[in-house]
Amino acid sequence: MKIKHLLFILFAFAAVSVSAQTKKKKTLTHTATTTATAASTELPRPKLVVGLVVDQMRWDYLYRYYDRYQSNGFKRLLNEGFSCENTQVDYIPTVTAAGHTCIYTGSVPAVHGIAGNDFIIQATGRSIYCTEDTSVQTVGSSSKAGRMSPRNLLTTTVTDELKLATNFRSKVIGIALKDRGGILPAGHTADAAYWFDDKTGNWITSTYYMKDLPQWVKDFNDQKLAENYLKLDWNTLYPIDTYLQSTPDNSKYEGKFKGTDAPTLPVKTSVLYKGNLGLIRSTPYGNTITLDLAVAAINAEQLGQHPVTDFLAISLSSPDYIGHQFGINAVEIEDTYLRLDREMANFLTYLDAKVGKGNYTVFLTADHGAAHNTAFLNDHNIPAGVWDDGLTQKDMNKFLFDKYKVDSLVLSLNNYQINLNYRIVNYMHLDEDVLKKDCISFLEKQPAIAFAVDMKKAQTANIPEDLRTRIVNGYNAEHSGEIQIILKPGWFTGHGSSDGGPTGTTHGTWNPYDSHIPLVFMGWGIQHGSLTRETHMTDIAATVAALLHIQAPNGCIGQPISEVLKK
Repeated sequence: MKIKHLLFILFAFAAVSVSAQTKKKKTLTHTATTTATAASTELPRPKLVVGLVVDQMRWDYLYRYYDRYQSNGFKRLLNEGFSCENTQVDYIPTVTAAGHTCIYTGSVPAVHGIAGNDFIIQATGRSIYCTEDTSVQTVGSSSKAGRMSPRNLLTTTVTDELKLATNFRSKVIGIALKDRGGILPAGHTADAAYWFDDKTGNWITSTYYMKDLPQWVKDFNDQKLAENYLKLDWNTLYPIDTYLQSTPDNSKYEGKFKGTDAPTLPVKTSVLYKGNLGLIRSTPYGNTITLDLAVAAINAEQLGQHPVTDFLAISLSSPDYIGHQFGINAVEIEDTYLRLDREMANFLTYLDAKVGKGNYTVFLTADHGAAHNTAFLNDHNIPAGVWDDGLTQKDMNKFLFDKYKVDSLVLSLNNYQINLNYRIVNYMHLDEDVLKKDCISFLEKQPAIAFAVDMKKAQTANIPEDLRTRIVNGYNAEHSGEIQIILKPGWFTGHGSSDGGPTGTTHGTWNPYDSHIPLVFMGWGIQHGSLTRETHMTDIAATVAALLHIQAPNGCIGQPISEVLKK
């Protein structure tokens, strides 16, 4: 019995020991599983999102110079990323401020309030610049160029929503030569927006963001890069006889630099820039210095190195200045995009090394396109022309004076819209509807004008549905004119030259040359492929929000482009 009792005790102890080991093993397994589960539930997001807006980049520039692009620039975006080949601007007028705002808000002027680069406050008749803010001061210069902020923007941006989603731990910075190109994309809650000051050649900001420039920006400004780049002059990147996609260099369709005899390369910017550092805006070096600052910002602010996603909004403004001056068929434009392609390649390679390939998401798009020069089209038997809006305003006011015996009833035709002088209209108790009918009757007799539409009655106008939608989307009751002018295809407000012909180009209309923009995504969370169904500028912010698993901006009317995103 003693032996049996002893064996019983030994067996019992072994059982308890095995049970204890089993419980310990289960506990360790449970702990490991819990830890693994906790790790796996961390929300996947890229370390950095980089938005690249190329000001005035037509969609076809992706392919017009494709054979000359190197493998790591635009071609890399197309060959590794996802291209939305039929992305349209949702509204008119197609201008810089409204475009940058739409890209980052997913909204339209009717909602976000940025009705143009400049627009008129209808209640007072006062013209206002889109980002002007007299309550702030310039930081980094003694000029007034820094008295800017996003306060005129009525909605949030996707960058604001990222800030809100991460309890303001994400860093958001906007950079552009143009103040509006840096301020509006960065949103209301940005850590900073920086833009170029022509007076000093420095990058500046406003007291909306900070009281003093960070030391790294001061150090960057101390390099005097604007001056150093302009000293290099502007010559073609390759032999000029290889620029087969362009008109001859000395073309009547191009505008020349002040102080030069002809619109040709090379341009002696080393001579021309004295006292005018803003000249860099109209050269490819404007893109170079912008991307230089972007790299400096990533390094100094450690963008992409934080536990949460950071966002860098870059706008490359120089293509717009160069396009306005030279038109879209010039050697200068081809050279600008060949140089930008090379710099894009260098920038993407830098992001690979700094943030890590596959750790960042980049998208490339444009705020609007541009038309062919009208004289160029005429010389090739294509209907086109220049509409003199100043003369039209003068003649219209004379026409209205003959009936109402009141002068200056039309304040402006800016943004292809009739802005009425409401102080006079209200004081004289004029019938607004009758007055607008008179204006429309006058405009419809002008040879350049296809349609003149009462903005408040656009839904019932006898015009194509797509035009109705764009007019409605572009109409902001407080900031837009009362009548939308639609010119015939190929027509625009133009630029003059010494011989009286129009030079360069512009934008602002509904036509595909102005409204068809490139849209390419690449990197973290992005499929490889392309899409030809119609997508919209308003879809960009919605797609980025879906990628980041954050709320869309509060005025967003776009939809995520689901084909872009990895499942």
